Amino acid sequence: MTPYEALYGKKCGTPLCWTELSENKLVGSKLIRETGEKVKMINDKLKAASNRQKSYANLKRKDIECEVGDNLSQSISTEKSLEIWQKKKVNSEVIKRIGLVAYRLALPPDLAKIHNLFLVSMLRRYRSNPLHVITTKTIDIQSDLTFDEEPVKILARAINELGNKINPVLKILWKNHNIEEATWENEEVMRQQYPKLFDSGKF
Repeated sequence: MTPYEALYGKKCGTPLCWTELSENKLVGSKLIRETGEKVKMINDKLKAASNRQKSYANLKRKDIECEVGDNLSQSISTEKSLEIWQKKKVNSEVIKRIGLVAYRLALPPDLAKIHNLFLVSMLRRYRSNPLHVITTKTIDIQSDLTFDEEPVKILARAINELGNKINPVLKILWKNHNIEEATWENEEVMRQQYPKLFDSGKF
């Protein structure tokens, strides 16, 4: 008894001929013929599977060839929470070409944890759009790296009642901030600190 048969409880078989090693029935030209038929059958099945996969491919897709400095667009899945992922479309600049099918891109800082090497099949050429241009605002930074907050507009008024005390408050939109960052402030304090805000009639 061979070690293989003792270990697995059956005789060892070669995957090429599908026959047991102890059998000597297939010899000479018959062995070669049957082995060739099996190999041909395997090749035919592999070719059929390959053709089936090619039929799934996007025949309209074209390879992209870019140079350093070109802008490309790609979709990146980022983790929004522990169980939720969101897809984000990013336009990035090519900083290096790696071989024939990959590019290294300059990703924004919020995607620094993502590997910046992409295959050409994942990229699309970016077409310039004036609506995509973001205008930046200049902020006057003081020597201690702080800046003065300046109210821009009163968005809403409300009354807070704490027991017998009535406290009028204002929702203030601050300069260099979005509407989502507006804060509720005491109206009396705002009138004392920023009287021009009420004289301008911006509410």
